[in-house]
Amino acid sequence: MNYPNKTKSLIWISSLCALSLVGSCSLDRFPETQFSDVDFWNTETDLMNATNRHYQLLAGFQLDARGDDNVNQTANSVSNGTRTIPNTSGDWSDPYRDIFTANNILEKGVKAQVSDEVKNRYFGEARFFRASAYFGLVQKYGDVPLLLKTLDTDAPELTMPRTPKAEVIQAIYDDLDFAAQWLPSHHELPGNQYGRATKSSALALKARVALYVGTRAKFHNDGDWQPHLNNAVQAAQAVMAEGHQLYPTYDGLFQHEAEGPSNTENIFVKTYGVSPSNLIVGHNYSRDMENGRNAPTRNLVRQYLYTDGLPAFNGQNQPSATRSVHFVEEGEEDSYNAIFENRDPRLAMTLFQAEEQAYKGPWVPTTTLGSRSAYAAKKGFNVEDWQTNGAGTVDKILIRYGEVLLIYAEAKYELDGAISDADLDLTINALRQRAGFEARLTNAFAEANNLDMREEIRRERTVELALEGFRYDDLIRWKTAEVQLGGQLLGAKFDAEDWVGADPSTLNINDDGVLIVEDTNVRSFNTDRDYRYPIPFNEITLSGGSVVQNPNWQ
Repeated sequence: MNYPNKTKSLIWISSLCALSLVGSCSLDRFPETQFSDVDFWNTETDLMNATNRHYQLLAGFQLDARGDDNVNQTANSVSNGTRTIPNTSGDWSDPYRDIFTANNILEKGVKAQVSDEVKNRYFGEARFFRASAYFGLVQKYGDVPLLLKTLDTDAPELTMPRTPKAEVIQAIYDDLDFAAQWLPSHHELPGNQYGRATKSSALALKARVALYVGTRAKFHNDGDWQPHLNNAVQAAQAVMAEGHQLYPTYDGLFQHEAEGPSNTENIFVKTYGVSPSNLIVGHNYSRDMENGRNAPTRNLVRQYLYTDGLPAFNGQNQPSATRSVHFVEEGEEDSYNAIFENRDPRLAMTLFQAEEQAYKGPWVPTTTLGSRSAYAAKKGFNVEDWQTNGAGTVDKILIRYGEVLLIYAEAKYELDGAISDADLDLTINALRQRAGFEARLTNAFAEANNLDMREEIRRERTVELALEGFRYDDLIRWKTAEVQLGGQLLGAKFDAEDWVGADPSTLNINDDGVLIVEDTNVRSFNTDRDYRYPIPFNEITLSGGSVVQNPNWQ
């Protein structure tokens, strides 16, 4: 396979980063670079090499089984309520490592002998990554210490308390506004720099932040939410004005064919490559899929509409008020593949059907190879990536235009309590059309069929972004985690003809013959506690007690 776009774009990733910092403590407890500041921070190349550190640290394929949409090989302690307070955690320390890297660039880069335009471009990259790091912290912990400068080892800020999240969020907005002003547009970015942050990256991240913050405030009754949703709408509109287009095919979007600057749906990606035979940066995602580390659940399957545009279940995994005539009661499914009949085409692009060519051959439903749900993830699987362990080179999409359209639709609805058919066509119906799903969502259709527009917008987000790592955070901000994360996780229906060689006596199945992956007796969500992560003991100790624990974590 030819990888023409990667050969050039990975040069800056593979180079030895001039700002190679190491450390595991939080806040600014990191050692300095070995490079002399006199010899460094002078040229544009120095600034680029310094910001390369951010791309080196950028998280790529992460298996997120915290929601109800997929399961890993073992139960996830976050989603089933069994986690405890850790001594240390990368959820806290890794973002502060990235924040320190950004602060170091912003302080030392001022001496570079380059124009303000060049300098601000790389400062924009640093602030983009700093904003992303702080957003991850706010999502998990709420209030967190806000540091916008590097610290000496005796600095009093090392023991500072948590900063109110409103201040942190404003700092995130400020960073992203600066980045959007100074980063190049995706049209201007040289092809050999593909993968670097652009103006659209900053605007799209701002839209993501604003939607999260606004809807979380709205549904948790936590402050003024309207300004944030206005920010989400405006930032999404700004991205839409940048000339992005949806990739022609949904399944092709997650393959090598969609890589490179010609695909403008990809707004920000982590690049891998160059190829399995000439590996610089690789991953193991296709092998992880084979081993059931991203196995979809029936809870996810239930969210897909039927060809008439109607559902069978609502967003809370309960029977919907109006059910499609195509729905077959789960106890009456006559084959493994019955769930795919008369459905949104994206379902068959996300899961393998029985006998479909999959990992090592035709897929045979089983729970013995790691897939606890007996469903096999298909979305993003790549044969070339799978053939060599640890040598996957399909890029990881971190922000895409499809998400921006969904942000716009949801923010518009939550602001106004309504959304026009024109905006539905611009967003949800455009995504459906791209996937070959002909059913169109309109206000008249929703009213005629007793559909809740909010629920349908959320459903569209769930299926379009399935297995891309959004589900848990969506359940948290919608304040529905207490319902969905405490409920059963279900898998495929057992059918002896399809499940060749399986022993039903070893399976936990319900009265409908459906596999129970995790039952309610092993799942829990504490509403008074679990909407925030516990702060690691070490961070509280290092702060001298100034950082206090989140409520009800003991």
